[in-house]
Amino acid sequence: MHRTPTRRSPLRPHRNRLIAGCIAVAAVLGLSACGTASGALQPTATATTPGAANTPGTGNGTAAGTAPAPGSDAAQPRTPTAPADPGRATATGKPVGTTPGATTGTPAAPPAHPGQATKVIGSTASGGRTVALTFDDGPGPATGQVLDLLAQYHVKATFCEIGQNAAANPALVKRVLAEGHRLCDHSVHHPQPFEKLPHDKAVYEISAARDMIVKAGGPGTRVGWFRAPGGGFNADNEHIAAGLGMDSLGWSVDPRDWSRPGVAAIVSTVQSQLKPGGVILMHDGGGDRSQTVAALKQLLPWLVAQGYTFDFPAA
Repeated sequence: MHRTPTRRSPLRPHRNRLIAGCIAVAAVLGLSACGTASGALQPTATATTPGAANTPGTGNGTAAGTAPAPGSDAAQPRTPTAPADPGRATATGKPVGTTPGATTGTPAAPPAHPGQATKVIGSTASGGRTVALTFDDGPGPATGQVLDLLAQYHVKATFCEIGQNAAANPALVKRVLAEGHRLCDHSVHHPQPFEKLPHDKAVYEISAARDMIVKAGGPGTRVGWFRAPGGGFNADNEHIAAGLGMDSLGWSVDPRDWSRPGVAAIVSTVQSQLKPGGVILMHDGGGDRSQTVAALKQLLPWLVAQGYTFDFPAA
């Protein structure tokens, strides 16, 4: 019986070569075989990295729990950037700086300090029969009256200013400086309890207030101290202040004049608590300070009569 020779399609060799080429390309790219209805290459469920465990669903070829490769962000600790210089602040008042590997423009903070607290100052610079007057929470409506009284008795004092108040009253800040008084940072918003603030919030409250006070005072303005609102010092905020060139300022006499206990109560507390070299805490801002002004009218001549001279806090 005569058999008709089987005829091979002239397209089959081309088709075979096409499939072989497709498979070779897929192998190089880490893709599965060709042959979908569309003819497109399809990614495999997982891709493997030579020498690494293959974890389904990760797509990175690294086994779950495996340490990142040396040189990656996760493998290398980031070094924080020091606080910004005075006057270098964003529109929000936050210091500008970047951490290596971080997004440019993100405010950077000095690291939290877990160590011991620094010394909080509660005495005058020269000691002896001296006293340092300090006024918190200004500048405010009573600041001018306080300055007038100090000038009358030739007294120099230290003003611990709220950053936003300084920014709103630059003329008063300039007057404080022009009359020979000194400045202290008392935070931007006076949050309490200050010692409970997260590190980055404490950095902002301290550094931004310092920058606001410097800007209000003008070129050459120096802020020598930081006083934590409510006396809420801890190792972290003391070291933040020290990194900005400020000493931590406390007090030794507190007549609680902010609570308006009455003029007689303010005067008697100062007279009973004061010892030579003491630092008196009073307020020229943060509310009605008429009792403070009235008490100061009595305390200044009494201090002079007791032989006290006036000094700045230790630094």
